[in-house]
Amino acid sequence: MHHETNPPRPAAHRPSTAEFVGMMATLFAIMALSIDALLPALPAIRAEFSPDDSNRVQLVVTSFVLGMGAGTLVSGPLSDSLGRKPVIVAGGLLYMLASLAGWRAGSLEALLLARFFQGLGASGPRVVGLAMVRDLHGGREMARIMSFVMTVFVLVPALAPLLGAAVMALAGWRAIFFLFVIFALFATSWVTLRQPETLPPDRRRPFRPGPILAAMREVLTTPASLLAIVAATMVFGMLFSVISTAQQVIGEAFAKGAAFPLWFAVLALGAGTSGLANSRLVMRHGMRKVATAALTTQWGISLVALAAFFFGGDALPFAFPLYMVWALSVFFMVGLAGGNLNALALEPLGHVAGTASTVVSALSTGLSVLIAIPTGLAYDGTPLPIMASATVACTFALAAMLALRRGERLNAA
Repeated sequence: MHHETNPPRPAAHRPSTAEFVGMMATLFAIMALSIDALLPALPAIRAEFSPDDSNRVQLVVTSFVLGMGAGTLVSGPLSDSLGRKPVIVAGGLLYMLASLAGWRAGSLEALLLARFFQGLGASGPRVVGLAMVRDLHGGREMARIMSFVMTVFVLVPALAPLLGAAVMALAGWRAIFFLFVIFALFATSWVTLRQPETLPPDRRRPFRPGPILAAMREVLTTPASLLAIVAATMVFGMLFSVISTAQQVIGEAFAKGAAFPLWFAVLALGAGTSGLANSRLVMRHGMRKVATAALTTQWGISLVALAAFFFGGDALPFAFPLYMVWALSVFFMVGLAGGNLNALALEPLGHVAGTASTVVSALSTGLSVLIAIPTGLAYDGTPLPIMASATVACTFALAAMLALRRGERLNAA
Protein backbone atom coordinates (compact mmCIF):
# COMPACT_ATOMS: atom_id res chain seq x y z
CA MET A 1 0.00 0.00 0.00
CA HIS A 2 1.38 3.42 -0.97
CA HIS A 3 1.70 6.19 1.61
CA GLU A 4 2.37 9.88 0.90
CA THR A 5 5.17 10.16 3.42
CA ASN A 6 7.86 7.85 4.64
CA PRO A 7 9.13 7.57 8.23
CA PRO A 8 12.42 9.49 8.27
CA ARG A 9 15.59 7.47 8.39
CA PRO A 10 18.10 8.06 11.19
CA ALA A 11 19.78 11.43 10.74
CA ALA A 12 23.24 9.85 10.63
CA HIS A 13 22.35 8.11 7.37
CA ARG A 14 20.82 11.10 5.63
CA PRO A 15 22.41 14.17 4.03
CA SER A 16 21.59 17.56 5.50
CA THR A 17 18.58 19.47 4.16
CA ALA A 18 20.92 21.85 2.31
CA GLU A 19 22.76 18.97 0.63
CA PHE A 20 19.49 17.21 -0.25
CA VAL A 21 18.15 20.43 -1.84
CA GLY A 22 21.40 20.76 -3.80
CA MET A 23 21.19 17.16 -5.02
CA MET A 24 17.58 17.46 -6.15
CA ALA A 25 18.19 20.83 -7.87
CA THR A 26 21.13 19.25 -9.72
CA LEU A 27 18.99 16.33 -10.89
CA PHE A 28 16.28 18.71 -12.13
CA ALA A 29 18.92 20.90 -13.78
CA ILE A 30 19.93 18.15 -16.22
CA MET A 31 16.77 18.93 -18.20
CA ALA A 32 17.27 22.72 -18.27
CA LEU A 33 20.97 22.46 -19.13
CA SER A 34 20.21 20.02 -21.97
CA ILE A 35 17.82 22.48 -23.62
CA ASP A 36 19.37 25.87 -22.90
CA ALA A 37 23.12 25.19 -23.20
CA LEU A 38 22.66 24.07 -26.81
CA LEU A 39 20.77 27.20 -27.94
CA PRO A 40 23.91 29.26 -28.77
CA ALA A 41 25.10 26.34 -30.94
CA LEU A 42 22.06 26.32 -33.24
CA PRO A 43 23.67 28.58 -35.92
CA ALA A 44 26.76 26.31 -36.06
CA ILE A 45 24.60 23.16 -36.22
CA ARG A 46 22.49 24.82 -38.91
CA ALA A 47 25.57 25.68 -40.98
CA GLU A 48 26.89 22.11 -40.74
CA PHE A 49 23.72 20.04 -41.12
CA SER A 50 20.92 22.13 -42.62
CA PRO A 51 22.14 25.25 -44.45
CA ASP A 52 19.22 25.17 -46.89
CA ASP A 53 16.44 24.83 -44.29
CA SER A 54 17.40 26.73 -41.18
CA ASN A 55 14.13 26.15 -39.32
CA ARG A 56 14.65 22.38 -39.07
CA VAL A 57 17.48 22.87 -36.58
CA GLN A 58 14.98 23.97 -33.92
CA LEU A 59 13.98 20.30 -33.75
CA VAL A 60 17.06 19.69 -31.57
CA VAL A 61 15.01 21.35 -28.80
CA THR A 62 11.64 19.74 -29.46
CA SER A 63 13.04 16.22 -30.04
CA PHE A 64 14.56 16.37 -26.54
CA VAL A 65 11.21 17.51 -25.09
CA LEU A 66 9.44 14.66 -26.90
CA GLY A 67 11.86 12.16 -25.34
CA MET A 68 11.25 13.73 -21.92
CA GLY A 69 7.49 13.29 -22.33
CA ALA A 70 7.82 9.65 -23.41
CA GLY A 71 10.26 8.83 -20.61
CA THR A 72 8.08 10.43 -17.96
CA LEU A 73 5.41 7.84 -18.66
CA VAL A 74 7.61 4.95 -17.48
CA SER A 75 10.26 6.45 -15.15
CA GLY A 76 7.90 6.98 -12.21
CA PRO A 77 6.21 3.54 -12.30
CA LEU A 78 9.60 1.85 -12.81
CA SER A 79 10.99 3.61 -9.73
CA ASP A 80 7.94 2.43 -7.74
CA SER A 81 8.94 -1.12 -8.67
CA LEU A 82 12.76 -1.10 -8.63
CA GLY A 83 13.49 1.70 -6.17
CA ARG A 84 14.46 5.31 -6.82
CA LYS A 85 18.24 5.10 -7.16
CA PRO A 86 18.45 2.34 -9.83
CA VAL A 87 16.15 4.33 -12.15
CA ILE A 88 18.12 7.55 -11.59
CA VAL A 89 21.36 5.70 -12.42
CA ALA A 90 19.85 3.96 -15.47
CA GLY A 91 18.40 7.25 -16.74
CA GLY A 92 21.73 8.98 -16.19
CA LEU A 93 23.61 6.27 -18.11
CA LEU A 94 21.17 6.41 -21.04
CA TYR A 95 21.48 10.21 -21.06
CA MET A 96 25.30 10.04 -21.10
CA LEU A 97 25.38 7.45 -23.89
CA ALA A 98 22.94 9.55 -25.93
CA SER A 99 25.13 12.62 -25.29
CA LEU A 100 28.14 10.78 -26.72
CA ALA A 101 25.99 9.81 -29.73
CA GLY A 102 25.13 13.50 -30.15
CA TRP A 103 28.82 14.37 -30.05
CA ARG A 104 29.49 11.85 -32.83
CA ALA A 105 26.38 12.64 -34.94
CA GLY A 106 27.11 12.91 -38.64
CA SER A 107 23.72 14.23 -39.75
CA LEU A 108 20.82 16.23 -38.40
CA GLU A 109 18.68 13.07 -38.27
CA ALA A 110 21.30 11.28 -36.13
CA LEU A 111 21.52 14.31 -33.85
CA LEU A 112 17.73 14.43 -33.44
CA LEU A 113 17.65 10.72 -32.55
CA ALA A 114 20.40 11.27 -29.98
CA ARG A 115 18.48 14.20 -28.53
CA PHE A 116 15.31 12.09 -28.23
CA PHE A 117 17.21 9.44 -26.24
CA GLN A 118 18.83 12.19 -24.17
CA GLY A 119 15.34 13.33 -23.22
CA LEU A 120 14.32 9.75 -22.49
CA GLY A 121 17.29 9.39 -20.12
CA ALA A 122 16.84 12.81 -18.49
CA SER A 123 13.27 11.96 -17.53
CA GLY A 124 14.61 9.45 -14.98
CA PRO A 125 16.48 11.93 -12.73
CA ARG A 126 13.75 14.58 -13.17
CA VAL A 127 10.72 12.42 -12.33
CA VAL A 128 12.38 10.20 -9.74
CA GLY A 129 13.98 13.18 -8.01
CA LEU A 130 10.48 14.51 -7.37
CA ALA A 131 9.41 11.09 -6.08
CA MET A 132 12.35 11.12 -3.65
CA VAL A 133 11.20 14.46 -2.24
CA ARG A 134 7.69 13.03 -1.88
CA ASP A 135 9.07 9.90 -0.12
CA LEU A 136 10.82 11.92 2.56
CA HIS A 137 8.54 14.94 2.98
CA GLY A 138 4.81 15.55 2.93
CA GLY A 139 2.39 18.47 2.88
CA ARG A 140 3.81 21.90 3.58
CA GLU A 141 7.28 20.53 4.28
CA MET A 142 7.37 19.05 0.77
CA ALA A 143 6.25 22.42 -0.65
CA ARG A 144 8.99 24.17 1.36
CA ILE A 145 11.70 21.79 0.13
CA MET A 146 10.47 22.10 -3.47
CA SER A 147 10.51 25.91 -3.25
CA PHE A 148 14.16 25.74 -2.13
CA VAL A 149 14.96 23.28 -4.95
CA MET A 150 13.32 25.50 -7.59
CA THR A 151 15.08 28.61 -6.27
CA VAL A 152 18.47 26.90 -6.78
CA PHE A 153 17.31 25.36 -10.07
CA VAL A 154 16.43 28.78 -11.58
CA LEU A 155 20.12 29.65 -11.85
CA VAL A 156 20.73 26.83 -14.37
CA PRO A 157 18.48 28.03 -17.25
CA ALA A 158 19.83 31.54 -16.71
CA LEU A 159 23.50 30.48 -16.91
CA ALA A 160 23.25 27.52 -19.33
CA PRO A 161 23.47 29.51 -22.61
CA LEU A 162 26.50 31.42 -21.27
CA LEU A 163 28.12 28.10 -20.33
CA GLY A 164 27.28 26.58 -23.71
CA ALA A 165 28.68 29.60 -25.55
CA ALA A 166 31.90 29.46 -23.50
CA VAL A 167 32.41 25.76 -24.22
CA MET A 168 31.66 26.28 -27.90
CA ALA A 169 34.16 29.15 -28.11
CA LEU A 170 36.86 26.92 -26.65
CA ALA A 171 36.20 23.63 -28.46
CA GLY A 172 33.29 23.89 -30.92
CA TRP A 173 29.61 23.01 -30.59
CA ARG A 174 30.14 19.26 -30.25
CA ALA A 175 32.05 19.80 -26.99
CA ILE A 176 28.78 20.92 -25.37
CA PHE A 177 27.78 17.25 -25.36
CA PHE A 178 30.81 16.50 -23.17
CA LEU A 179 29.50 19.18 -20.80
CA PHE A 180 26.25 17.19 -20.64
CA VAL A 181 28.14 13.97 -19.83
CA ILE A 182 30.20 15.61 -17.07
CA PHE A 183 27.16 17.27 -15.47
CA ALA A 184 25.05 14.07 -15.54
CA LEU A 185 27.96 12.02 -14.17
CA PHE A 186 28.35 14.50 -11.31
CA ALA A 187 24.60 14.58 -10.53
CA THR A 188 24.05 10.81 -10.58
CA SER A 189 27.26 10.09 -8.66
CA TRP A 190 26.32 12.57 -5.95
CA VAL A 191 22.94 10.92 -5.41
CA THR A 192 24.36 7.39 -5.64
CA LEU A 193 27.11 8.01 -3.09
CA ARG A 194 25.36 10.30 -0.62
CA GLN A 195 21.59 9.68 -0.67
CA PRO A 196 20.16 6.46 0.86
CA GLU A 197 17.37 4.73 -1.05
CA THR A 198 14.08 6.41 -0.11
CA LEU A 199 11.70 3.59 -1.15
CA PRO A 200 12.25 0.46 0.96
CA PRO A 201 11.48 -2.96 -0.60
CA ASP A 202 8.28 -3.43 1.43
CA ARG A 203 6.73 -0.33 -0.21
CA ARG A 204 7.58 -1.27 -3.80
CA ARG A 205 4.97 -2.35 -6.29
CA PRO A 206 5.37 -4.60 -9.35
CA PHE A 207 5.69 -2.79 -12.65
CA ARG A 208 2.60 -3.46 -14.73
CA PRO A 209 1.26 -1.56 -17.75
CA GLY A 210 -2.30 -2.12 -16.48
CA PRO A 211 -2.33 0.59 -13.77
CA ILE A 212 -0.75 3.10 -16.17
CA LEU A 213 -3.37 2.42 -18.83
CA ALA A 214 -6.15 2.53 -16.23
CA ALA A 215 -4.88 5.86 -14.88
CA MET A 216 -4.59 7.23 -18.41
CA ARG A 217 -8.15 6.17 -19.17
CA GLU A 218 -9.36 7.81 -15.95
CA VAL A 219 -7.42 11.02 -16.66
CA LEU A 220 -8.85 11.23 -20.18
CA THR A 221 -12.43 10.56 -19.05
CA THR A 222 -12.45 13.02 -16.13
CA PRO A 223 -13.62 16.34 -17.65
CA ALA A 224 -11.90 18.59 -15.10
CA SER A 225 -8.57 16.78 -15.54
CA LEU A 226 -8.86 16.77 -19.32
CA LEU A 227 -9.54 20.53 -19.46
CA ALA A 228 -6.58 21.23 -17.17
CA ILE A 229 -4.33 19.06 -19.37
CA VAL A 230 -5.49 20.92 -22.51
CA ALA A 231 -4.63 24.23 -20.83
CA ALA A 232 -1.25 22.92 -19.58
CA THR A 233 -0.38 21.55 -23.04
CA MET A 234 -1.09 24.95 -24.60
CA VAL A 235 0.98 26.70 -21.91
CA PHE A 236 4.00 24.42 -22.38
CA GLY A 237 3.54 24.60 -26.17
CA MET A 238 3.90 28.39 -25.92
CA LEU A 239 7.01 28.05 -23.75
CA PHE A 240 8.79 25.57 -26.01
CA SER A 241 7.82 27.60 -29.10
CA VAL A 242 9.56 30.65 -27.61
CA ILE A 243 12.60 28.67 -26.43
CA SER A 244 13.13 26.81 -29.72
CA THR A 245 12.96 30.04 -31.78
CA ALA A 246 14.65 32.41 -29.31
CA GLN A 247 18.13 32.10 -30.82
CA GLN A 248 16.87 32.77 -34.35
CA VAL A 249 14.67 35.70 -33.32
CA ILE A 250 17.20 37.39 -31.02
CA GLY A 251 20.29 36.43 -33.01
CA GLU A 252 19.01 36.84 -36.57
CA ALA A 253 15.82 38.90 -36.67
CA PHE A 254 17.26 41.45 -34.21
CA ALA A 255 20.98 40.86 -34.98
CA LYS A 256 21.95 40.39 -31.33
CA GLY A 257 23.52 36.93 -31.64
CA ALA A 258 26.68 37.79 -29.69
CA ALA A 259 24.64 38.85 -26.67
CA PHE A 260 22.05 36.06 -26.98
CA PRO A 261 23.10 34.21 -23.78
CA LEU A 262 22.64 37.42 -21.77
CA TRP A 263 19.23 38.23 -23.21
CA PHE A 264 18.11 34.63 -22.64
CA ALA A 265 19.30 34.86 -19.03
CA VAL A 266 16.86 37.75 -18.56
CA LEU A 267 14.00 35.53 -19.76
CA ALA A 268 15.03 32.60 -17.57
CA LEU A 269 15.31 34.76 -14.45
CA GLY A 270 11.83 36.08 -15.21
CA ALA A 271 10.52 32.53 -15.09
CA GLY A 272 12.28 31.96 -11.78
CA THR A 273 10.81 35.02 -10.11
CA SER A 274 7.32 34.05 -11.24
CA GLY A 275 7.71 30.66 -9.54
CA LEU A 276 8.52 32.42 -6.28
CA ALA A 277 5.59 34.81 -6.79
CA ASN A 278 3.25 31.87 -7.40
CA SER A 279 4.22 30.24 -4.10
CA ARG A 280 2.83 33.34 -2.32
CA LEU A 281 -0.12 34.10 -4.58
CA VAL A 282 -1.50 30.56 -4.67
CA MET A 283 -1.78 30.44 -0.87
CA ARG A 284 -3.78 33.68 -0.87
CA HIS A 285 -5.96 33.34 -3.99
CA GLY A 286 -5.95 29.63 -4.94
CA MET A 287 -4.78 27.77 -8.05
CA ARG A 288 -7.80 28.56 -10.23
CA LYS A 289 -7.73 32.33 -9.78
CA VAL A 290 -3.95 32.58 -10.24
CA ALA A 291 -3.91 30.42 -13.40
CA THR A 292 -6.92 32.23 -14.90
CA ALA A 293 -5.48 35.67 -14.15
CA ALA A 294 -2.09 34.68 -15.61
CA LEU A 295 -3.67 33.37 -18.83
CA THR A 296 -6.00 36.38 -19.18
CA THR A 297 -3.07 38.80 -18.78
CA GLN A 298 -0.96 36.79 -21.22
CA TRP A 299 -3.77 36.77 -23.78
CA GLY A 300 -4.02 40.58 -23.60
CA ILE A 301 -0.25 41.09 -23.88
CA SER A 302 -0.05 38.65 -26.82
CA LEU A 303 -2.88 40.40 -28.68
CA VAL A 304 -1.20 43.81 -28.27
CA ALA A 305 2.22 42.52 -29.33
CA LEU A 306 0.77 40.58 -32.28
CA ALA A 307 -1.15 43.65 -33.50
CA ALA A 308 1.92 45.87 -33.14
CA PHE A 309 4.12 43.53 -35.20
CA PHE A 310 1.36 42.84 -37.74
CA PHE A 311 0.62 46.51 -38.45
CA GLY A 312 4.07 47.93 -37.68
CA GLY A 313 6.15 45.40 -39.59
CA ASP A 314 9.80 46.26 -40.20
CA ALA A 315 9.15 49.92 -39.40
CA LEU A 316 8.27 49.22 -35.76
CA PRO A 317 10.72 51.43 -33.81
CA PHE A 318 10.55 49.50 -30.52
CA ALA A 319 10.42 45.98 -32.01
CA PHE A 320 13.15 44.33 -29.90
CA PRO A 321 12.03 45.71 -26.51
CA LEU A 322 8.44 44.70 -27.36
CA TYR A 323 9.54 41.17 -28.28
CA MET A 324 11.54 40.86 -25.04
CA VAL A 325 8.63 42.10 -22.92
CA TRP A 326 6.30 39.66 -24.68
CA ALA A 327 8.72 36.70 -24.37
CA LEU A 328 9.34 37.58 -20.72
CA SER A 329 5.57 37.61 -20.14
CA VAL A 330 5.34 34.07 -21.59
CA PHE A 331 8.08 32.80 -19.25
CA PHE A 332 6.45 34.58 -16.31
CA MET A 333 3.00 33.20 -17.18
CA VAL A 334 4.35 29.64 -17.31
CA GLY A 335 5.72 30.05 -13.78
CA LEU A 336 2.31 31.20 -12.58
CA ALA A 337 0.09 28.79 -14.55
CA GLY A 338 2.09 25.64 -15.37
CA GLY A 339 2.37 24.05 -11.93
CA ASN A 340 -1.14 25.11 -10.94
CA LEU A 341 -2.65 23.52 -14.04
CA ASN A 342 -0.83 20.24 -13.36
CA ALA A 343 -2.12 20.32 -9.78
CA LEU A 344 -5.68 21.05 -10.98
CA ALA A 345 -5.49 18.09 -13.36
CA LEU A 346 -4.58 15.83 -10.43
CA GLU A 347 -7.13 17.23 -7.97
CA PRO A 348 -10.01 14.85 -8.89
CA LEU A 349 -7.63 11.87 -9.05
CA GLY A 350 -6.31 11.59 -5.50
CA HIS A 351 -6.97 7.83 -5.40
CA VAL A 352 -4.48 7.27 -8.28
CA ALA A 353 -2.32 10.37 -7.67
CA GLY A 354 1.09 8.73 -8.20
CA THR A 355 0.37 7.15 -11.57
CA ALA A 356 -1.91 10.01 -12.66
CA SER A 357 0.85 12.57 -12.05
CA THR A 358 3.06 10.59 -14.42
CA VAL A 359 0.32 10.49 -17.07
CA VAL A 360 -0.51 14.21 -16.71
CA SER A 361 3.16 15.27 -16.97
CA ALA A 362 3.80 12.97 -19.94
CA LEU A 363 0.74 14.20 -21.84
CA SER A 364 1.20 17.92 -21.21
CA THR A 365 4.93 17.79 -22.01
CA GLY A 366 4.78 15.36 -24.94
CA LEU A 367 1.76 16.94 -26.66
CA SER A 368 3.23 20.45 -26.32
CA VAL A 369 5.69 19.63 -29.10
CA LEU A 370 2.72 19.37 -31.49
CA ILE A 371 2.45 23.14 -31.01
CA ALA A 372 6.16 23.96 -30.78
CA ILE A 373 7.31 22.05 -33.89
CA PRO A 374 4.97 23.65 -36.48
CA THR A 375 5.48 27.05 -34.82
CA GLY A 376 9.25 26.75 -35.20
CA LEU A 377 8.98 25.55 -38.80
CA ALA A 378 6.77 28.57 -39.62
CA TYR A 379 9.45 31.07 -38.54
CA ASP A 380 9.89 33.62 -41.35
CA GLY A 381 12.58 35.95 -40.04
CA THR A 382 10.18 37.86 -37.79
CA PRO A 383 8.55 37.09 -34.41
CA LEU A 384 5.10 37.28 -36.04
CA PRO A 385 4.45 33.50 -36.54
CA ILE A 386 5.58 32.72 -32.99
CA MET A 387 3.35 35.45 -31.53
CA ALA A 388 0.39 34.35 -33.65
CA SER A 389 0.79 30.70 -32.58
CA ALA A 390 1.17 31.70 -28.93
CA THR A 391 -1.94 33.89 -29.07
CA VAL A 392 -4.00 31.02 -30.50
CA ALA A 393 -2.60 28.59 -27.90
CA CYS A 394 -3.30 31.08 -25.10
CA THR A 395 -6.88 31.48 -26.37
CA PHE A 396 -7.43 27.71 -26.16
CA ALA A 397 -5.78 27.54 -22.72
CA LEU A 398 -7.95 30.36 -21.38
CA ALA A 399 -11.10 28.81 -22.88
CA ALA A 400 -10.26 25.46 -21.25
CA MET A 401 -9.66 27.18 -17.90
CA LEU A 402 -12.93 29.10 -18.06
CA ALA A 403 -14.80 25.90 -19.01
CA LEU A 404 -13.17 24.14 -16.06
CA ARG A 405 -14.31 26.84 -13.64
CA ARG A 406 -17.81 26.96 -15.16
CA GLY A 407 -18.13 23.17 -14.80
CA GLU A 408 -17.06 23.33 -11.17
CA ARG A 409 -19.65 26.04 -10.44
CA LEU A 410 -22.38 23.94 -12.09
CA ASN A 411 -21.39 20.87 -10.08
CA ALA A 412 -21.41 22.87 -6.89
CA ALA A 413 -24.87 24.36 -7.61
